[in-house]
Amino acid sequence: MLTLTVDGKEIQAKKGTTLLKACLDNDIYIPNLCYIDGIEETAASCRLCFVEIEGEEKPVTSCTVPVKASLKVKTDTPAVRRLQKTALRLLLSVHHVDCKNCPANKKCALQDMAKFLKVGLKPGHLQHCLKEPEIDTSHPCLDYYTNRCVLCGKCIQVCLTHNGQPEITFARRGFNTVVSFFGTAKNEKDSCDECIRCVDICPVGALVLKSSP
Repeated sequence: MLTLTVDGKEIQAKKGTTLLKACLDNDIYIPNLCYIDGIEETAASCRLCFVEIEGEEKPVTSCTVPVKASLKVKTDTPAVRRLQKTALRLLLSVHHVDCKNCPANKKCALQDMAKFLKVGLKPGHLQHCLKEPEIDTSHPCLDYYTNRCVLCGKCIQVCLTHNGQPEITFARRGFNTVVSFFGTAKNEKDSCDECIRCVDICPVGALVLKSSP
């Protein structure tokens, strides 16, 4: 086990563990969206899990840093919070905030982070930009709410891990990026109905079964 210091507290972690996992395992919360416990590959796409490490010039993403002995880490500095709040506000500027009608309400990663970072769920001074169509109904058993999606990639990763090859992927580029489905044939409905790992892992209720509201 390796010993490191986070926010003045000594913690221990196994060699090869990422700094984000080490912190979360020791009840030190770092905002994140794309981390999945038990899956080593990380998308590092949400740009939320910043920390400051002694000796580094700039904050770094904790999900991409393997723990080392004697690391000294700070998770709550002005620079870290500024980056996290900016990233969250950008996500909210392309998010349809309709909590009362969302299945993720009160168990939503965005709600949790907004409360933790003291950021309002409304986009504020940023222009609010939403995608069309609001709902992609092309899959035989899933509906995809494009303006709830935070593009964390969790659905893609769990699909890949479970099936050996992804049936879900990112499509398009930039602001227009969405989650898309490789297979939408009716005979694939049963296999997805039996799995629904992508629905369960989604942190914001962007993927739902067609029978769900």
